[in-house]
Amino acid sequence: MIATQKSIEGIIVKGIGGFYYVSTPQGTVECHARGKFRKDELSPIVGDYVSLLLNPEGTGSICKIHERRNFLIRPGVSNVDALVLVSALRSPMPDFLLIDKLLVTAASKGIEGIICLNKTDLAADEEEAESFCEIYRKAGYHVIAASAKTGEGVKEIQSLIKGRTVAFAGLSGVGKSSLLKRITGADLQVGSVSRIERGKHTTRHVELIAAAGGYVFDTPGFSRLEADTLRASDLWQYFPEIMPLHGTCRFRTCNHIGEPGCSVKEAVDGGSIAQNRYESYIEIYNKLKDIKDWERKD
Repeated sequence: MIATQKSIEGIIVKGIGGFYYVSTPQGTVECHARGKFRKDELSPIVGDYVSLLLNPEGTGSICKIHERRNFLIRPGVSNVDALVLVSALRSPMPDFLLIDKLLVTAASKGIEGIICLNKTDLAADEEEAESFCEIYRKAGYHVIAASAKTGEGVKEIQSLIKGRTVAFAGLSGVGKSSLLKRITGADLQVGSVSRIERGKHTTRHVELIAAAGGYVFDTPGFSRLEADTLRASDLWQYFPEIMPLHGTCRFRTCNHIGEPGCSVKEAVDGGSIAQNRYESYIEIYNKLKDIKDWERKD
């Protein structure tokens, strides 16, 4: 039993059914959140640094949620240093638009975006994997070629985790849980890919796992652009290859969507910006443009 104290601090590592499990210097404590958080419309989420009061029997109650550096909505996680976007080389095929949406979400919240291409063991040749990696390396991202089956890339990922809190995201079926098992040694549930190549959802809740000198989030997977605070006119800031060209077009108000004299479009035509990245930019821009001001949370 943990000795009673007035107050201790820790980090929420798991939340299930209204109970929160907080890692503290005295061990992991099962807690509930005080009612004042519901009144303030604030709910604790995994990754939160909190203060808690211990009960005599060793359970606790969360009395304070410390200020978050950032947070993601679905699933709810906070204080993320890096977001690793896991894509499969095949089975399922890469979803470039989803990757680019999540990279925009990460960048808009001050989170480093990292690309991990899993299942490289399925490549027909070296060029197949390299062509994918080159798209994002050229855009300025850290890209890791990996295989949960062979262990390729695992040490590189572990070196990125040290001292940081890292979330992993990707469509179900890309091998995210298998890769996390390699990285963390945790016995995570792993599912197979169905005939229509939509992997079975295997993760049931968000959990923070200590690994490689840091923490990783095992999550049900991010699948949407958190666009309610983003504006179409600011989108260029979240595409690293577009950012240095913004302001060099013929028109100062250029949004890089087909205007004449657009430096970005010229870079696409010249091959220095990947065509599929530019197509993602246009699709995300049009989505953001259609969001009404009253729908935004800023």
